[in-house]
Amino acid sequence: MQTELIQIPTDTIPLDGAIFSPSEGEKIIPGGSALFFHGNTMNFYSGAARFLPKVLTQLGLTVLTFNRRGHDILTTRASRAAEGGALQTAAESIADNAYAAKWFAEQGFLKPIVMGHSYGGMLATKHVVDHPQTPALILLSAGRGGKSQDTSGGKEKLFAGDQLEDLKSHAQKLVSQGMGKGLMFIPGWWYVISAESFLDRIINVPDTIALAKQITCPVFAIRGDLEEKVRYPAEEFQAACTGPCDVKIISNCDHFYNDREDEVSDTIIQWLSPLLTHLYPH
Repeated sequence: MQTELIQIPTDTIPLDGAIFSPSEGEKIIPGGSALFFHGNTMNFYSGAARFLPKVLTQLGLTVLTFNRRGHDILTTRASRAAEGGALQTAAESIADNAYAAKWFAEQGFLKPIVMGHSYGGMLATKHVVDHPQTPALILLSAGRGGKSQDTSGGKEKLFAGDQLEDLKSHAQKLVSQGMGKGLMFIPGWWYVISAESFLDRIINVPDTIALAKQITCPVFAIRGDLEEKVRYPAEEFQAACTGPCDVKIISNCDHFYNDREDEVSDTIIQWLSPLLTHLYPH
């Protein structure tokens, strides 16, 4: 595949990413494209965003992956100003996906298939509702979202674990003192977060199941069998979805698809390939 590093402008710092296209001589589907949203504190060069572009371009698609402003946990880029997932808000994440879709459309890709992993999947449901022309949606271990997303850390003791109320009170205190960007340690992944972002996370993340009712395009939802069914509710999404939705549970598979990249890729190809002539008729 051909790879080009790109930047997408926003109202503040630009988004770094990459656009992947079929190699010269390979099949190209005119307008055929996929827009990938990475998971929380991840980036465009790790996980599914790293291994899926190769197989998608082999189908004739052009693929855009990019870093939201809330990529990784904490980082610096072109200055010493702190950036990253510890400072993100849901509104910023939603806006970043819209900026990326607008940029992609300006390159000639008006109706990309939308794909999202984990938090990226939660954001993808919101994006598809906001962009009803989306031809298809692929959810990779999309989280539940909504206000119940982080009321419990589940078996893995993620995010606030069993300390939600204490940490919420501490975050509110910091915000009231004008220290909303002050960092707090939390017991589970992603371990450090600003007070503002903590409060935003428990209130404003998209509600995956509620949004399913507004989605009419074909949907494919994947989960690994080592992941919690309640936290990554593919079957509940299928039941709530207005349009057609298929579900696949990948055996012996964790949240990051370690050592199961080929299985995940093959599963997506098998679902997507028969649809492409209908999604992009020419």
